[in-house]
Amino acid sequence: MKYINKEKAYLVLEEGSVFEGFRCGVKGTTTGEMCFNTGMTGYQEIYTDPSYTGQIIINTTTHIGNYGTIEKEDESRKVQFSGLVCNMFSDIYSRKVSDLSLQTYFEKHNVVGIENIDTRRLVRLIRDKGAMNGIISSEILDVEKLKAELKKVPSMNGLELSSRVSTDKVYYYGNESSKYKVAVLDLGIKKSILDNMTSRGIYCKVFPAKTTYSEMKNWSPNGYFISNGPGDPAVMTYAINTVKEILAENKPLFGICLGHQILALASGIGTYKMHNGHRGLNQPVKNLITGKSEITSQNHGFSVIKEDIEKNPNVEVTHINLNDDTIEGIRIKNKKAFSVQHHPEAGPGPHDSRYLFDDFIKIMQ
Repeated sequence: MKYINKEKAYLVLEEGSVFEGFRCGVKGTTTGEMCFNTGMTGYQEIYTDPSYTGQIIINTTTHIGNYGTIEKEDESRKVQFSGLVCNMFSDIYSRKVSDLSLQTYFEKHNVVGIENIDTRRLVRLIRDKGAMNGIISSEILDVEKLKAELKKVPSMNGLELSSRVSTDKVYYYGNESSKYKVAVLDLGIKKSILDNMTSRGIYCKVFPAKTTYSEMKNWSPNGYFISNGPGDPAVMTYAINTVKEILAENKPLFGICLGHQILALASGIGTYKMHNGHRGLNQPVKNLITGKSEITSQNHGFSVIKEDIEKNPNVEVTHINLNDDTIEGIRIKNKKAFSVQHHPEAGPGPHDSRYLFDDFIKIMQ
């Protein structure tokens, strides 16, 4: 009875698979790189994370939308992802403090989605064959036309996206009388990262992605932060050059996710596109400095090349992923610079890694 009067929709994958379901969100067509997130909560924070720009999210959790949405849980000024694939989409919600149903929220932000999909089958397909593009439509019901449209979608490999989602102008965040001033390079930053810094006595000045080091330096900050964001880090020469200049002057620097990859590239370490990437709230990471393990929140499709680090005497691995041994953290020897691939702010997710913000303050002291 759930699907009475529901409009038909199709999902078509680059490798040819076709899935039939029903429309959720607005009627329309959308394209993007398919990726799956295994988190059991926090869908609103995921959808508003700029790192998901250009991607269609498959939520592996069966029920999506059952607790509605609330404005304060947005991680940025708008919904950032390209579209949603899920199993069961809830038109109603049970959380009393919520502002909107997810359906109304999607209508507000013009989001196209498809439900009643066998997400277990879909995830297994992508897990085996790797990341690929897809198209969702509830307005074009001719599969051959959808396949033709899908061929026009560019690969995420080589795609520069941070300048599209970064702030257009400089802004301040936090208390002006705070002890520390941090210049933030916005490559697609999440609000909860800024909240974690300001709650620790940091006043942030947030700069557009293509800001030069000299412009940031003019503010005389105590440290520099390189944010998360979308796209291929290897093509972001503007950010790589900025970080090279920060390193040359040995200023305190902290990078998260894309910022981690940019620090690696600025230090002569390459990056590569992963088969699937890591997206979820339960990725196990080991801190090689303390010997302790952490459960982390992650969202990335690129990683740094381990073999390049092993050949580089100036870079030390600080964290590794316990599932696949990929690099999760580095620090630059004889410099006040470090970074992590995972998300210590964890919006959503566990708080095991939030000590990294305190470590940033220590190197600014």
